Amino acid sequence: MATPNGEPVAASSHPSPYSSSPVAAASLARDLSEYLLYAQFDDDDSGSETEPSSVKLAVGTPDVSMASSYRRPSITAVGPRPTVLSAARLPEGSRLPKGGWEAVKKDERSLLRDNHVLPPKPSVAGGLTRLFSRAGAREDEPAAAAAAPTETSALLGGEEPQAEAGIAKQWEEAVLSGKIQTTWRREAKTIGRYSRSLIVTFILQYSLTVASVFTVGHLGKVQLGAVSLATMTSNITGYAIYQGLATSLDTLCAQAYGSGRKKLVGLQLQRMVYFLWVITIPIGIVWLSAGAVLRRVVPDPELGDLAGKYLKILLIGAPGYACFESGKRYLQAQGLFNATLYVLLFCAPLNALMNWLFVWKFGWGFVGAPIAVSITDTLLPLCLLLYVRFVDGMACWNGFTYHAFLNWGPMIRLALPGLLMVEAEFLAFEILTLASSYISTTHLAAQSVLVTLTSMTFQIPFPISIAASTRIANLIGATLSEAAKISAKVALVAATIVGLLNMVLLSSLRNFIPQLFTDDPDVIEMVANVLPLCAAFQLFDALAANCSGILRGLGRQRIGGWTNLFCYYAVSNSNPACGILESKG
Repeated sequence: MATPNGEPVAASSHPSPYSSSPVAAASLARDLSEYLLYAQFDDDDSGSETEPSSVKLAVGTPDVSMASSYRRPSITAVGPRPTVLSAARLPEGSRLPKGGWEAVKKDERSLLRDNHVLPPKPSVAGGLTRLFSRAGAREDEPAAAAAAPTETSALLGGEEPQAEAGIAKQWEEAVLSGKIQTTWRREAKTIGRYSRSLIVTFILQYSLTVASVFTVGHLGKVQLGAVSLATMTSNITGYAIYQGLATSLDTLCAQAYGSGRKKLVGLQLQRMVYFLWVITIPIGIVWLSAGAVLRRVVPDPELGDLAGKYLKILLIGAPGYACFESGKRYLQAQGLFNATLYVLLFCAPLNALMNWLFVWKFGWGFVGAPIAVSITDTLLPLCLLLYVRFVDGMACWNGFTYHAFLNWGPMIRLALPGLLMVEAEFLAFEILTLASSYISTTHLAAQSVLVTLTSMTFQIPFPISIAASTRIANLIGATLSEAAKISAKVALVAATIVGLLNMVLLSSLRNFIPQLFTDDPDVIEMVANVLPLCAAFQLFDALAANCSGILRGLGRQRIGGWTNLFCYYAVSNSNPACGILESKG
């Protein structure tokens, strides 16, 4: 095993943080053994990677150049409370995605400069000083000749090739000698850089739901309550299933990509799409019959009828949504994390425009909202397809093949745990919506507005927690525990600031915000009365999210998982029943 510069790396006694999943490894081995003879899977990797083809990630060598510094936790479900599962773990010998080694080297050089292991980066002022000093000493021709650029000089003031070749060795020596330290400013900048695109992505994706609530809410509280009821049903019986099952691709696609057989990534994508389309059949049966079921579950029959109509139209876009969830993982396995952001930057504003056009401009009323959502769900995978075809990602596409209908067992076994985790997260919050429908339509409409608001504010601290978990995991992987402590403190301070800002926003605008969602005075009054309570827990919500991120970075997800399970089901969901009894009494 070697570093990027070909230097040997000693094996470590520490367990690898990127150990392979046995199920995924067996699946990959079977794919390779069965399909390796086919030309379509015989990859030519020459020139496709920026790092040397011989570069591998050594098992248990965390001091090798912070090799995970480019990674993001990619297994995320977007809902009332997005869920992060364990990040995809690459097997021994995995290659870094495109641009990975450049990001690693940049991080190394920056930290080495800050800790005075490397000389500071040349500045413009320093360059001018040297220029004028040379101009004033032209008579000293030998000195001028020595300072003149040569064929090996860096064009933009970067390191010489010889210096660049020794970065990995200097980094390893500095880490082992304890010279690498970080600062609050550096960690704040790093977490901010990691989280800014994530915040935009999460807000844009959640805006697809907000747009329907926003436009339909002004039709009346019955319509607003029906949208909330339909969204609850679609999340529990459809979207959570798609997102949970698709999480297996974060392991399978990453391992296929890491093996060097990139075409197998496209094979895993096709398998999951076909599998989710098969799952769409029972989901469709549930959605088509949801109206009749909801009429018997909720007290107001009109709510059940409207929610059932919403779900029937929403079913049109379900196959597209399944493709989108699979396509995201296909691109993320290649390190193309911004592809989803670019797609949402186009589709989210278009979704809001279609909601306004269909509901109000064209006069379609309530049915206009699910039509807009269905069109958006269909456009999302098409836009991803255009990105792959014309921007990046085609290197892993193998063309359509019948092999995608084989070897489904490992994929399903990996998908079921992700399904259970995401489903539990969705169900915990959707129970509140169902419980509020038993009080009155006004309570259900108010619940819809409150959940939308608090979920939207959560889309800021949650991406920060993802960035914090990534950064902390990177630093611990590089054996920089003190730096990881500083990063954790910075994340908690950032969460406190965001929580306080959300608290001030909701409390100060409590009489104005409800009017954006509905014109019903009873709903507005109820939301305004409850918003101060929602504002009060914003600080603790943000802190809890980032504490979970720190636990993920430490690899202690089990602690956070059991804590959330107890709080959601033993504490939180006991309160709605008490509220209903008090209201009935």
